[in-house]
Parts: sequence; C-alpha cells; structure tokens
Amino acid sequence: MPDILLELRSEEIPARMQRKAAGDLRKMVTDGLVEAGLIYEAAREYWTPRRLVLDVRGLTARSKDVREERKGPSTKAPDQAIQGFLRSAGLTDIAQAEIQTDPKKGDFYVARVVKPGRAAEEIIAALLPEVIRTFPWPKSMRWGAASGPKGLRYGKTEGRGGEALRWVRPLQSIVCTFGPETEEPVVVDFAVDGIRSGNTTYGHRFHAPEAISVRRFDDYVAKLEAAKVIIDAERRKEIILSDAKNLAFANGLDLVEDEGLLEEVSGLVEWPVVLMGEFDEAFLAIPAEVIRLTIRANQKCFVTAPLSPLEGEMSAKPTEGVTSEGTAKRTSSTAEATPSAAFGATSPSRGEGRLAPRFLLTANIEARDGGREIAHGNGKVVRARLSDALYFWKTDQADLPDLDKLEASAEKFGLKRDAVGKLLPLDQRMARLDHLGVTFHAKLGTQGERVERIARLAEELAPTVALAFSPLAGEMAGRPEGVPSEGTTGTSSTAGTTPPGRFAATLPSRGREASSTAGTPPSVASGDISPEIGALARRAALLAKADLTTEVVGEFPELQGAMGRKYALLQGENPSVAAAIEEHYKPQGPSDRVPTDPVSIAVALADKLDTLVGFWAIDEKPTGSKDPYALRRAALGVIRIAVENQVRLRLFPHFQSLWIFHLLNERSDQRKIIKDHLLTLEHMSPSVRFARLKEFIDSLPRSRRNPHSDDALPDLLSFFHDRLKVYLRDQGARHDLIDAVLASRAPLSPLAGEMSAKPTEGVTSGGTAKGTSSTAEATPTAAFGGTSPARGEGASANDDLLTIVRRVEALGSFLDSEDGKNLLAGTKRAANILAAEEKKGTAIAAIVDPALFREDAEKALFAAVNQAEREAGEAIRQEDFSAAMRALAALRAPVDSFFDKVLVNDEDVAVRANRLALLARIRAATGQVADFSRIAG
Repeated sequence: MPDILLELRSEEIPARMQRKAAGDLRKMVTDGLVEAGLIYEAAREYWTPRRLVLDVRGLTARSKDVREERKGPSTKAPDQAIQGFLRSAGLTDIAQAEIQTDPKKGDFYVARVVKPGRAAEEIIAALLPEVIRTFPWPKSMRWGAASGPKGLRYGKTEGRGGEALRWVRPLQSIVCTFGPETEEPVVVDFAVDGIRSGNTTYGHRFHAPEAISVRRFDDYVAKLEAAKVIIDAERRKEIILSDAKNLAFANGLDLVEDEGLLEEVSGLVEWPVVLMGEFDEAFLAIPAEVIRLTIRANQKCFVTAPLSPLEGEMSAKPTEGVTSEGTAKRTSSTAEATPSAAFGATSPSRGEGRLAPRFLLTANIEARDGGREIAHGNGKVVRARLSDALYFWKTDQADLPDLDKLEASAEKFGLKRDAVGKLLPLDQRMARLDHLGVTFHAKLGTQGERVERIARLAEELAPTVALAFSPLAGEMAGRPEGVPSEGTTGTSSTAGTTPPGRFAATLPSRGREASSTAGTPPSVASGDISPEIGALARRAALLAKADLTTEVVGEFPELQGAMGRKYALLQGENPSVAAAIEEHYKPQGPSDRVPTDPVSIAVALADKLDTLVGFWAIDEKPTGSKDPYALRRAALGVIRIAVENQVRLRLFPHFQSLWIFHLLNERSDQRKIIKDHLLTLEHMSPSVRFARLKEFIDSLPRSRRNPHSDDALPDLLSFFHDRLKVYLRDQGARHDLIDAVLASRAPLSPLAGEMSAKPTEGVTSGGTAKGTSSTAEATPTAAFGGTSPARGEGASANDDLLTIVRRVEALGSFLDSEDGKNLLAGTKRAANILAAEEKKGTAIAAIVDPALFREDAEKALFAAVNQAEREAGEAIRQEDFSAAMRALAALRAPVDSFFDKVLVNDEDVAVRANRLALLARIRAATGQVADFSRIAG
C-alpha cells in the first residue's frame, strides 16, 4: 500500500513549539484523510529546528465509491420544490429519480446518488494546502512581498495583506511524495502562496546546504543523516545525554541531568555535538541553584559536579534521608538537622552540593578545531553572567542603604536584630517589602498585610500540626524532611505516593494514641508539645516572602523560596524555619511532593488558606476552566498536606480567623478599626472572637461591609469538598461514598451558648450532642450570617479533611462485607418509607414509645438501635470508624426481622407514628457515619 512523505521546511522553529506542532500536523493530516474516505495503517511525526516531517504508512490508493439514497418531495409537490431536489441530488431530469409509495404520505421521489471515489493523490493535493494555511501556531508571521498591502505590486509579486500565508517562521520548501514501496513514488503536486511541492530538500545549514532529491521516507532519513541532520528528536536527546555523560566522566565529573533543558536543547540542533566549557572556580561561592539557572537560562548549558565526593558524601545520588553510612537519619532532641530539599529532581550532592567549574554545551556543527573556539566563546558569556549573579548574591547579604526608613516596619513585625542592634539581612528585606507597600492584590492589600495574616494563622495552626507528629518534647523543630519521628515507621510523603489502604489510606494516627489514652489533648502546658513550634511557625511566616525583594529572586523568580532558605541559614535561623521559607509554596501541582516538617506544614497551610479566604472575600472564585489565581491548586494543596501528613485540620475556625480581615472593603481606616478591636479579643477562642468581631462589624455602616459576606464561608467549604472528591476519586474512592460521608450528620460538640439554628439529629434536650465529651475539639457553629453548620452538605460539621477520608475508607470496607450490603438495603428501605410518608404529611412520633410496641421484632430493633447508637457514637469520638461500622453491622439482623414481621403502616395511627419514629432512629444511627440514602446499590 502507498505511503506519504511530507516535509515542511522553514527557518528555525522555537524549540518550545516543535513537539506540539508536529503532533498537530499529524492529527490534521490524518483526520483529513479519514474524513475524505481514506484509511491508513500508521502515522508518525518528526521534527527538527528547521522542519516538520510526517510519515504515513499503508494509505489506501483510492477512496471508496459512496452510494446513498435521498428522499425527495411528493410527486404532487410544486415544480419549485422538485427543481430544488434535483439540484441537491445532482440530477438533470426528474426522470432520473425513482418513485416510491408510502401508505400514509403517498407517492414521493427518491434519488439514488453514486459519488465515485477519488484518487489519494487528488485528496492529498486538496487537503495539504488547507492544513498549511490553517495551521494553529501559537504565534505566526507573514513575510516577503506577498505580505504587503492588498492590491499593490512589489516587482512581480502582488501584495495579499492579511490573506498572505502565515507560518511560525518563513516557510521555504515543501516535500510531498506518494507511492508504494515497490514502485517509484510520485510528487503530489500543489502550491501554497507560490511555494510548490516537490521532492527536493536541503541538509544541514552549514555542513550540507546543497539540494537533496528524496523518494520515500527511508531514503529521506538516510540522505538527511548523511547531510548531518537527525530528524528523530528522541534520538537527538539520547545522543546529547550519552555524549554529555561520557565527556563529563572522561574529565572526572558527573553530569547534573535536567530533562527540561535536554528537551529544549534537542530542539535547537539538527546535528548535536557536545562540548565542554569552563569558568573561574571563584564563582562556586554562588549557590548551586543560581549557577545552574544562570548557565541554563542564558546559555542552555548543563552543569557538572565533581565525580569524587566531598568528605562523607556519596558520589552516587543518595536516597533522601540516608546518611553517608547508609543508615536512616534520625533527629535527636539535641541535634539540629537540616531538612533535605533537592533542587528540582536533583539529588542533594549534585543540585545543592558543590558543583564543578565546568559546563557542557551542545553545538550544532562539527568545528574544524574540535569546538575549542565555541567552548571558549560560551565560557566568556558564562563568566559575565556569573559575575552578575555573584554581585546579586553578595548584595543580598549586605545591609540595605535605607535602613533608617525601615524601623517602623521592623517594630510592627518584631523583626530580629544582631548583637549591635542592626536588623538581620533577611529581616531587612521583609521590612522593605512592607515599607514599599508592594501590592499583593488591589482588593486584598499589600504583601506586608498578607504576611501579618499568614504569621498569625501559622502560629495558630502550629500546635494542631504538631499533634500529627510525635508529641514528645524536642521532636517538633528541626526534624529532617522525609524522616519519621522516633517510634514511627512512616516515610516522607513524596509526589504520587499513596498511603496504604483501599484507595488513600488506613491512615496511621501519629500522635493521636497519646491524646486518646490520656483523656485530654496534648498541649504545650502539659509538656506534650514543644513550646517552640508556634514561635518557629510565626518566624518562618514572617520571613517567607522576604526574598521577593532580593536581587537574585528579581533576576530568577523561579528561585523564590529557595533563596530565602539559603539566606535564612546564613543568618543562623532554625533549620525548620529555613525549610519552611522554601517549602511553604509546595505542593505546586499534583506530582509535587508535600512538605513534611511541622513548621513547613503550618506555614504552607496558612499561606494557602489566606489566599483562598481572601479571594472568596472579594468574590474572585474559579469559574469553569478559568482559575487565574490557581485557587483549585491551593485547595488541593491544603487537602494533600492535611491528608498525607495526617493532620487533623478543622477548616472553619481558620476560615473565621482570616475572614475578619476581609469583611470590609479595602478602606484603610475601617481595616484599622477592625485590627484595633481585635486586640481587645486576643484572649478569646477563635470562634468566640469571630462572633464578637462580627457583632462589632455589624454595627458599622452597611456601605463599608463586604457584599459577599453572607455565604462565602460555607461556599468555600463546599469548594473544598469538591476538591476533596476529585482527590479521593483519583485515589480510587467511590464518588457515592464520598457524597454519603459529606452529607452525614456526625455528632458535634458546640461551644456553650453557640448552638446552631438547626441542631444536628441526635442532640439531646439538654443541648449537648449525644456521646460528646466535654474535652472533644469544639466545632464552631453558626456558620456566617446566621447560617446553620448543617447548611448544604453538613457545612462546618464536615470541615475535618482527615476525618472525612478515614470515614470514607471505613465505609468502603464495611460495604464490601455481607453485613454492610444487607444493612445498606435495610437502611435505604427505611429511608424510602420515611421519605414517602413525610412527603404525604403522615404523622411521625417525636420519640419512640416502647409501650406501643406490639411485636417482639419491634422491641429487638429498638434495643439494637439504642446499643448501636451508643457504641457507634463512642467509636466515632475515639475516631475508630471501623468499630463504628461494626456497631452498625449489629443492626442487620434486627432490621431484616423488623421488615419481615412488622407492618409499618398499621391501622392504628399511634402505632404507625411510633414505628415510623423507630425507622427514623435507624436513619439517625447510620447517619452518624454516612447518609446511606446516597449510596448506590
């Protein structure tokens, strides 16, 4: 069967566009061929900086004839309708049509139309010009005389204006041949804006600029390779990587691999030749990340590391968290360990350790002198760039010239000073960030104001985060990333890592056992939690954005965070503080790892929550596919950090803490009033403080209030639920189980005097949730603006992400059992009966009266429900959701017996109401864990 060879040769195509452009070419051509009635066996695209190539194999030589039957008008139709039918069917006379009869509609005309197939060459010649003219380049250009104004002539060429051909760079030639392997292929003849197709191409721009005649793809590849052109981009990458490694090894060095740079460089050359350049060893005083980015961004070169390791370091890439002796690192209470964080995907010894003063570049020619002048020229440019980088690096460690103007900001944030009273370098940058009033968002204030919010929230979050780790004193700060606390077996949470279990985890409860056995939560006061954790989190948050004003980050924005960490270590900050400055931006995508140091976790959560609450406050929410502020990524980051680090994070109290700064419009005088009033409420709990502040704000003029305040917090929680559903579904969880858990009515423990407007089912007349201990964590009730916490899908009752995940896990395991399946059927039957009777307005007793029982099955079910409610509630308080499911499983037999032996709709109204109340008790008991009515099956 015939094959197609297509080459579109132009001036150099930007490397970032080549791969997608080649894929687009394959799709457009093959789709067009199939639409025209041709079929093919295979198609593959290739690309170089100067050409896009398509190889289509096994194409049919001709499209098939198409026969179709077209129904026409009635034989009694007017002549105008008949003439229109003849034109559409391609007939010249009505006698060419047949007459058919329909029992209802009578006689009507039918045309049998035969469209003969077309030769493949004809189809290709018509298709390719259209593909070339409509090619979807991200950016394109017009060129030459034809791009001049329409109607004017330039020599022999008439200007076509906007109708002229557009291509990413000037298109120079087109090769298009067609034919089987057994015959001489033919040139498919067509032209696009004066460029006529042929079988002539050109080799390497310098090594083989002469014309080359080609026949088919195999011949084309062989002749181009002889002309110093490798059309396969993957092969060019293999050559570059292999030669770079070999050249580095031959010089006693190790290549620092960079997949992104390798992809880019392979798109810059048609005939790769790897060379080695060098720079002065004095530049190695610059951080490795800066050297690497400087050389990468400006010269597209790879850096190298010494093959021989430094003292105590392995030359091969070590496993994260492993010492040079090969043993897992452990952090003692007295020693401080620096959390490891490789740059990109580079190992610590290569990416953050000492580099070598050599770099590897990829030339596009084989120079007569072996590339010495090329390497020397690149070395001169690299040295100049590194001189700038060294200047930036030293400047960032020096004092700012306007220190006297930064005193007010320094006092406001409580920034640190050295022994002589001078602000530390990174603290100076934070003070300048605030002093300059750098805007975060026009409606959300400055970066300084944002840092103040993040620092406050990070300090609040720190004890909560600490509970997820070993609560022993001294193990909160400085724990190296990826190293579990003493007594745990967990490893660091890396990108793509899924905790063990059905879909996400049977999540170990690090630190939770200590709190549950003691009867009271661990706290700083009891010595369970290091008192430093809050101070460290606040300090890290204050410095987290300071590097935004540094010279290095100004030159390389992608180093924000990484440079802050280095500057923090240089001025003697705690290693956990330094790590948090870099890691609070993580995760930056689904494949990125999450921070695992407690301080980093607290700051990362605070940063992301502040962003989300702020943009909800100004009603800048994601809509459809538009998410300009990456709010979906921020919410998913909060979810991953909490779940993968097993942090018990109640979202609603922290929403409230942040919301108080966003309740009013961006009027500075009103914001100051809120902050001043807040100082009088510092001693109160977050929920009470929020309630008092809301009362105060409600007394302010309505024109100053945020118009979106009433529904924003429940809506933000609903947004988190949606993101959590996506996360859990990606881990393999059933969507109906997630919905059932989110819709459940789990027992709450509201603060005294703060009962919600809509009590949770199962609350006693005394106003406390059944089975809820006084020491359980308080749930902020009244959502915002008088909204019940049960608003929507449980509102603030379901704001604990980790608990939701554990409940979904336990529910899935339970429903896989026979007891679970049967209980589900019985519970759904009870719920359906209740729903039908409630819809009809049937009376349902407020409480179950045992005196009205007539059947033993009723009594047995009543006793079983009481016991199941009690045991399930106790298990839920202990967060043992598997035990809660086992308690509910005991209802299976009584429920089955009840429906077998008891008629719910008894003639006696009181008995019927009592039995319906008993069904409601079943629904309430199972509702502690999940809304079974939402589960499929």
